[in-house]
Amino acid sequence: MEKPDVVVVGSLSRDLVVHTSNRPRVGETVIGNSFNMYVGGKGNNQAIAATRAGACVEIIGKIGQDSFGDIILDVLKENKVGHKYLFRDKNLNTGIANIIVDDHGDNSIVIVPGTNHALSSHDVDSAIEIISSTKVILLQLEIQLATALHAAKLARNSNVTVILNPAPAVEDINQITDLLKHIDILIPNEIEASVLTGIDISDEKTAFQAAKKLMNYGPKTIVITLGAKGALYVIDSGEYTLIPAYAVKAIDTTAAGDAFCGALAAHLSQDGNLERAIKFASAAGALAVTKGGAEPSLPLKEDILDLMSTKVV
Repeated sequence: MEKPDVVVVGSLSRDLVVHTSNRPRVGETVIGNSFNMYVGGKGNNQAIAATRAGACVEIIGKIGQDSFGDIILDVLKENKVGHKYLFRDKNLNTGIANIIVDDHGDNSIVIVPGTNHALSSHDVDSAIEIISSTKVILLQLEIQLATALHAAKLARNSNVTVILNPAPAVEDINQITDLLKHIDILIPNEIEASVLTGIDISDEKTAFQAAKKLMNYGPKTIVITLGAKGALYVIDSGEYTLIPAYAVKAIDTTAAGDAFCGALAAHLSQDGNLERAIKFASAAGALAVTKGGAEPSLPLKEDILDLMSTKVV
């Protein structure tokens, strides 16, 4: 495989997706409308998203010696994602995510990490050759923090751009302060940014306040995705810029954030311009909500460019 444009260090899972009219409240049983299984995990989704967006991608992760792991590996191969450093653990099951999607396209997710929490710093060390030669490394928080931190440090030492999608959100930002010191670009959604900063994000001004607060922890660039309101970014504590969203009909928001992050990393690795990368990523995220499931919703580069050329933002 050629030198990758993007290296993703992250989780891989089998997604068990239930569609129902309304998500159940505490103690309530509801009737579902459909059930499907897809490959998922934020690392897996972002790697496939970046590949479909036009980048050469390698993933570093861990799956089990089970049928779910076999399926994930097959899908990565089909999508031409490099998997030389996809490790297999015979003692643990591949991670799973139980996802409930309602008629509004909103979801609730329960994750069982399985092998994802067994990915170690030693595993990451074995991939130092591709980490040091890539342009962008993309991280999330579905693996152990120590492993993500180790990968970030290795990348920073090689002058590689380090992007973190801090999902799922941690309740206390102090849990990730060491990691944030080694991040170049932080990409939370509005919920994650609110949880991390304690700021109730209701509009672009409060999102800007949250972005400035997050910068105090190390990242020089903050990109906060705001759903239908667009994506706001701030560089070096300067004024914010809001990139409007593309107007689409949402069917399932699963993996929309992953589509955004993967597409942004792909575009940034090849173009280098952040604002153009965010516009490209916004189109990818918009397309992702128009289809069900994680992997099936991740758009191709030509479809992203087509949306950008035909839709007014």
